[in-house]
Amino acid sequence: MGVGSVFIGFFGMMGLLLMSFPIAVIMVILGVVGGVMLFGWPLLNSMGPVIWGVQNENILTAIPLFILLGELLLRSGIADRMYGALALWLNRLPGGLLHTNIGCCSLFAATSGSSVATAATVGTVALPNLKARGYGARQALGSLAAGGTLGILIPPSVNLLIYGSLANESIGQLFIAGIIPGLLLTLLFMVYIAAESFVIPVSEETGEELKIPLSEKIAGLKHMVPPAIIFAVVMGSIYFGIATPTESAALGVITALAFAAREGKLSLDFFDNCFRQTAKTTGMILLIITAAFMLNVTLALGGIAQTMTEWVASFGLSPAMLLMVLIVFYLFLGMFMDVLSMQVLTIPVALPIVTAVGIDPIWFGIFIVLMCELGMITPPVGMNLYVVQGVRTDGGPFRDVVMGAIPYALIMVLFTILLIFVPEIVTWLPETMSGG
Repeated sequence: MGVGSVFIGFFGMMGLLLMSFPIAVIMVILGVVGGVMLFGWPLLNSMGPVIWGVQNENILTAIPLFILLGELLLRSGIADRMYGALALWLNRLPGGLLHTNIGCCSLFAATSGSSVATAATVGTVALPNLKARGYGARQALGSLAAGGTLGILIPPSVNLLIYGSLANESIGQLFIAGIIPGLLLTLLFMVYIAAESFVIPVSEETGEELKIPLSEKIAGLKHMVPPAIIFAVVMGSIYFGIATPTESAALGVITALAFAAREGKLSLDFFDNCFRQTAKTTGMILLIITAAFMLNVTLALGGIAQTMTEWVASFGLSPAMLLMVLIVFYLFLGMFMDVLSMQVLTIPVALPIVTAVGIDPIWFGIFIVLMCELGMITPPVGMNLYVVQGVRTDGGPFRDVVMGAIPYALIMVLFTILLIFVPEIVTWLPETMSGG
């Protein structure tokens, strides 16, 4: 298949997206129609085993478990208490409670693995407090939307898990690689908030940020214990080789259930809400992944990855230049596609291209996730923008969320460029822990 045919297929897909076709349907259409045109009806016989194999992939079992873990944290009240504890320690920093938004998002991300769950949970808890203290809508909403994106970078991450499955890379190595970039990006967000607070006051009622006795702060630390223990159980079991990612997710769920039982939250309604939401989200994710694998059958048999690799190589781009082009490409793609669709559609084609020029696939996994983070806060399809807008109660304009998130999107772009020129930020920790 030639490059021209690839671009025809790509723009055809974008046209179907603009016509509001579901992404899973689009991938099935392209995979089946394109495959039949290339290889005839017998191609469909090879897709059955692919679908069966995807549905029986052990590593993908971790997806519903991590989603369920986030639901348990939300509905048991652990997230609410975690926000309150962080507020005691961070509200005196320049920027006040906006730091609590970022800090709580990073901690919730470190236990749930879901960006949407992070934005929705922290936003629900934080917005009433921010409004009561007179924080500007743009600054408050922007910090929540951007903080929520940390859910797909800081391990455990559902999106890193999906990348590892598609790229056949170690999930444990990917999780380890995401730690330092996740912490640095969290720090950069907080530095920006502090710097902005000196230019634009973040609260109309600065007197609300009262000094809190040290004894009260220390007493509040007890609410940080459950998420800390859950993170230690999940990540520690992976790092020390005690459990696979799927098993570690199950251990996290059991630990969260124990804390929920300790708080007396377990009930039929509690389980019904948790399981229903987990089933809805998991069904959507696995449907898209299955459709993507059907499309990948056609892409693989048609030699699309090899064709695109040879075409890109003909330009003689350096690795840095190639990655700069990919940043622009993913920025454009993120305006029209959701994160999961971006991953499953582009990884099978992009990964062979970047590995051909010597880019480490573990590093590229973090790059892909950062690009997906950007997609979550770039209109018109930025999922976190709509999630945060949906949990606000004042009925304000959507423009507040968009304008508030733009500075954080610029920070992400600059941070990604930094990773291109200093790749050791990503690769050092996994290489050190593996003895490489």
